[in-house]
Amino acid sequence: MKTNNLLPRMAALALPLLLQWQTAKADDSAEFECLMDSAEKIFARLTPAAGTRTIDIPASNPALQGSWHYRTYANDFSVGLRNGSEIYVYQNGVLFPQGDFSNLLEEIVPDRCADADKAIDFSLTLLHINDHHSHLEPDTGANLTFNDVSTRVEMGGFPRVAKLMKQFTAENKNVVKIHAGDAITGTLFYTLFNGEADAALMNDICFDFFALGNHEFDSSDAGLKVFLDHLAGSDSCATEVLAANILPEIGTPLAPNSVTDYLKPSAIKTIDGQQIGFVGIDIASKTQNSSSPLESTQFTDELEAAQKAIDELQAQGVNKIVLITHYQYTNDLQLAADLKGVDVIVGGDSHSLLGDFDQYGLNSAGPYPTRTEDLEGKQVCVVQAWQYANVLGQLHVNFDAEGDVLSCHGIPHLMIGDTFKRRPLEGGDRIELTGADRREVIEIIKSEPKISIVQADASSQALLDIFSAETDELQNEVIGQATEDLCLERIPGQGRSSICDVADTQSHGGDIQQLVADAFLARSFEADISIQNAGGVRIDIPAGDISIGDAYELLPFANTLVNIDLTGAEIKQTLEEAVDFSHDPDGSTGAYPYASGLRWNVDMTQEFGERLSELQVKGINATAWTAIDPEATYTVVVNSFIAGGGDKYETLESVSENPDKVTDTFIDYANAFVEFVRQDLNGVITKPAIQDYSTQVFINADGQQQ
Repeated sequence: MKTNNLLPRMAALALPLLLQWQTAKADDSAEFECLMDSAEKIFARLTPAAGTRTIDIPASNPALQGSWHYRTYANDFSVGLRNGSEIYVYQNGVLFPQGDFSNLLEEIVPDRCADADKAIDFSLTLLHINDHHSHLEPDTGANLTFNDVSTRVEMGGFPRVAKLMKQFTAENKNVVKIHAGDAITGTLFYTLFNGEADAALMNDICFDFFALGNHEFDSSDAGLKVFLDHLAGSDSCATEVLAANILPEIGTPLAPNSVTDYLKPSAIKTIDGQQIGFVGIDIASKTQNSSSPLESTQFTDELEAAQKAIDELQAQGVNKIVLITHYQYTNDLQLAADLKGVDVIVGGDSHSLLGDFDQYGLNSAGPYPTRTEDLEGKQVCVVQAWQYANVLGQLHVNFDAEGDVLSCHGIPHLMIGDTFKRRPLEGGDRIELTGADRREVIEIIKSEPKISIVQADASSQALLDIFSAETDELQNEVIGQATEDLCLERIPGQGRSSICDVADTQSHGGDIQQLVADAFLARSFEADISIQNAGGVRIDIPAGDISIGDAYELLPFANTLVNIDLTGAEIKQTLEEAVDFSHDPDGSTGAYPYASGLRWNVDMTQEFGERLSELQVKGINATAWTAIDPEATYTVVVNSFIAGGGDKYETLESVSENPDKVTDTFIDYANAFVEFVRQDLNGVITKPAIQDYSTQVFINADGQQQ
């Protein structure tokens, strides 16, 4: 194998680089994969990606004709292989000479690449999803960008997941099917069927393993038991439920006789004569504070629980271990670095889209898979599959005889239908593409392995149709119309929306969260101010008709409106707590506060207690904003979840313990939004005026104003 060496000057480059794979010729040999992994590590030394420009390197430089794979970066900078054995570096029209890159390659490229085919002892394929949140039907309001033109597509849906799961299971050997948590709550399918619909479609796929997420506890332990009973009710499927850091008290719904009645810390699956260990981990603090588990149910430290489970599996002779975590992407990367013995982490909770989808208008969090190292310097592969049954992750992992990862590669499959609509140049409603425009989109999709046109699986669709028939009448009743896209966001600049660019929400946050806060204030009838946690609002609202079903998907949880009397100082403390927890790595971005009748500036460079400034109030009948009075008492309407201290709204919980200061209105919060649209807005919903957004100025932890 020839080796090139990275020039010292290249190690110092501060280029905004973003990796994009291009494949000119397939080669699935282990040596090839090992070399590509080595090329990946070389460029991991450079500045993380901020943008992409794709060029056809073999066509633009005759010296690279015959290259097998290549990677393209901003500033015409790339790395790849040619002749299947030689790593090359190319920038701005220059192919760097051989011999100029010896030092870095000698450090990174393992000797085993030369005989990697001999080193493979076992190969595993993991098919995985996470955070589908009862989104069983496809999203008919999704947008993708093709050749810089926004295009409406039908995205996801559980029958598409089933179709690809079954197809890939048949096409690959040594397949394990995984769900990494938050299967339930989020649409009317859970509200009406309490997990029965989700369990039926999950059993049609028959996942091998399911790890619990925080939202599994939204209806407390008893509600989770109902869902798990549905999941265990199939005669033809036996999904194992894993949770190494959750310990229910014996005698409670999840542990009628023992702590492992419903939940097991780990499991061993024998595949082709090899034992593979699987461990489940849930995000502890977030589940305790942002969901509704019993106080007696214990949530232990994620790292300690994971290492304990790994050690126990290794003591039984298991040397290949997969963590199934509901712990957030960045936490998973840190978890990998702090553990010994983990090989793969299949994650969830942060709804992270991995893989390069920027050119299609989607916000990606990192590469798929993300390769990192454990505490002993051994390779760990980390993956996640976005949200709402839109993406199916397909990860292939090769192990050596000692159970260490030799290489991993895969594809996050974004699943769409075959309908494509755009607005005419002259404006008006979207129309279906035909002719050359449609062929152009189809050709782009054919050339992009990460996007697949997938038809619904017949048996899965038949099951879904049974449940859908019972919800159609309620879902389809139109209550109003949005005149423009109403973007979802949590923290300003986070990029949470599926239909809006991050630039649309980076200054003031989510439009729809703000409107929900406005609705609660209007429909509580007695409050001066409303406060709503961002994570309680679940979807974007695209321009067009809004139905009752949309409202219950927007606000899917079993919450009521609660009025609480708070002083101005207590309101300030409440907001400081919420902003702090929303930025805590073990917290929840969903804690970020939105309000109506109240606005502020946020500066995350300041210490806790000093981050919010310029707090101003404006009563329902007031005409001007005035500074909040720390000594005055205000009636604040909130949802019952944060009134009880959810999402670490601890001041609300403390004040609510005084019955003289709290009143449950028993108004269903989703119905409050329905009546707000119908009665207060007369069926027409638009973005609020800029001066009425609760976050007026947001400065992030790096001191940058969004």
